[in-house]
Amino acid sequence: MKPIFYALILLLLMPLMTPFQNTAYAMEEEKPVTLHSEAAILIDGTTGQVLYEKDSDRPMYPASITKIVTGIIALENGNLEDMVTVSEAARNVEGTRVYLLEGEQVPLLKLVQGMLINSGNDAATAIAEYFDGSEAKFAERMNEFVRDKIGVTNTTFQNPHGLFNENHQTTARDMALITQYAMQNPQFRSIVGTKELGWNGEGWKTTIYNHNKLLWRYEGTTGVKNGYVDESGHTLVASVKRGDSEWIAVTLKAASSEFAYSDMEALFNYGFEQFRTNRVVLNPSLFQTYLDRYVIPEELVFTSRKDENFVIQINDASGQMVVSSLEGQNLYTEDLEPIAAAASRNRSSEKQQEDNPEGASIEKKAVPYKLGTGTTFVLTIFITLVFLILRKRIKRKNAL
Repeated sequence: MKPIFYALILLLLMPLMTPFQNTAYAMEEEKPVTLHSEAAILIDGTTGQVLYEKDSDRPMYPASITKIVTGIIALENGNLEDMVTVSEAARNVEGTRVYLLEGEQVPLLKLVQGMLINSGNDAATAIAEYFDGSEAKFAERMNEFVRDKIGVTNTTFQNPHGLFNENHQTTARDMALITQYAMQNPQFRSIVGTKELGWNGEGWKTTIYNHNKLLWRYEGTTGVKNGYVDESGHTLVASVKRGDSEWIAVTLKAASSEFAYSDMEALFNYGFEQFRTNRVVLNPSLFQTYLDRYVIPEELVFTSRKDENFVIQINDASGQMVVSSLEGQNLYTEDLEPIAAAASRNRSSEKQQEDNPEGASIEKKAVPYKLGTGTTFVLTIFITLVFLILRKRIKRKNAL
């Protein structure tokens, strides 16, 4: 009887566990998209919500999508008007080039454009040497940047351009988060969305065309970068915006360029058919009970199924704002800041400004929210305790 009794208990408890799964929309079970690429991910570029993934945490070779990181570092940390002298090493780097000449002086901004639009490996090496004197030293900067500023943990770069190195690896998920960060920079966004650009270099006078063909073939494409080396296969990162929704997708190791682009189109079609980015302006009068206790945001931005209705509630005890579907699916959760804490923070900020009259900015780092992890942990402990108590009681009864 014991095994049957235990099985019945577990069977009764199983339905309680399923609503708290930490996967968005049961992506792996749906299999909504058939892809040629070995790894892929589709996210909401605004909220970071994962809409689809396939082996998204598998370490793989990125090829030239590496240049997304080199580009955003250059734009954020360099003086774009600085003249960069092209070295012999930059002149002779293999692969795709913008045909820089040794000794040629090129503005940093132009190097970034040549690297991101025309995938110039020589431009990438020149940028690395401008910052740190060598590709190896710049790679250390790249790894620190993506780890500490963006928060990705499964990426290691060895060079600024993506030429093959067995230790130069990333994942689809990491590249999506890196791109989400980079696309918040207006100058980066403008460059990767540029279809063509006049190029007037000492060694090459031409019009360069963006290697990302999706800019011509998919409506609403806003960027970003493709890549290829033999070991990586065809890699692609792209972003598309229609209305309030902007998706970012990454595909890794497709057998052909056409497979990479068709996979990307399939991912974006799925995204626009199934999901939407919701921008909800909150009316404070609906939350009058909480106005004296919590800071109510002016707007909520979250992702949901396209035709999904939702409700917004505040947990009176915890001050947690929850957006859920009518079926009870958690769509978005935010811990509201208590009024007292906000006032204290404002006083601290004012004091910091007094102590720091130069006005140096204090960086605030966004951390993606994951649904259900705390609740799942508590529920697991609870179920375990109930099971142990019942087991002990049964043993006592049998002993009698």
